[in-house]
Amino acid sequence: MTLSASVQDYIARQPSLTWRRNLLRGFIRMLGFRVLWDVNVTGAENIPDSGPAIIMMNHISAIDPVLCMGAITNRFVIPMTKIENAQNWFFGFFVWWWGSYTINRNEVDRKALVNSIELIKNGQMILIAPEGTRHPEGLAEAKDGLAYVATKANAVIIPTGITGAVGWNDKMKRLQRPHINIHFGRPFRFKTEGKDRVPREALSTMSHEAMYQLALAVKDETRRGFYSDVSKATTDYLEFIK
Repeated sequence: MTLSASVQDYIARQPSLTWRRNLLRGFIRMLGFRVLWDVNVTGAENIPDSGPAIIMMNHISAIDPVLCMGAITNRFVIPMTKIENAQNWFFGFFVWWWGSYTINRNEVDRKALVNSIELIKNGQMILIAPEGTRHPEGLAEAKDGLAYVATKANAVIIPTGITGAVGWNDKMKRLQRPHINIHFGRPFRFKTEGKDRVPREALSTMSHEAMYQLALAVKDETRRGFYSDVSKATTDYLEFIK
């Protein structure tokens, strides 16, 4: 794969963003975690200190990426966010300051896929919501984008379940602090047997196996949606790291 200059430039920018990310993470933890929300984080020991990785997050509210940015303290996670967030008056600031990258959900965004793969190959950790959009009612059936990126980059995947963030803004309007839980589950890689190209059928199976691991990380069983019956979970394509 030949990288465009913009992708190369974006990867080269990563070290220069460290001070900005440190400041914003401190702001999120000080104001968000201590004042606005009551956040409980578990499983942080499952996040590797370095190396290619993906935070695989369920998506139930607008603040989910911000929660992950604040909860992970041993390294930085780089969110992939829809292009509309970059244009939003509020979330656009976080996208710009943190140095996130965008995806156009209305098309197959090759640039976003290339950014994802190359960031991971360069030892970064990115954040992906595999459902593609918010599902506050519970997990929806997976798309194959995460499995495609992860197999191309040989990434460690950390399933990350968020509960309690639905309706956070309504609770704050009533002067209530939302009780939010973030759990980092057991990390794994996909088994590819050294193949550069994984068949579509195998990618689909990988996606579903990964989603069941995400369901297990969602501690509120009523929010597991399509993957509620975890007895159906298989691990044929998964290699657990811990």
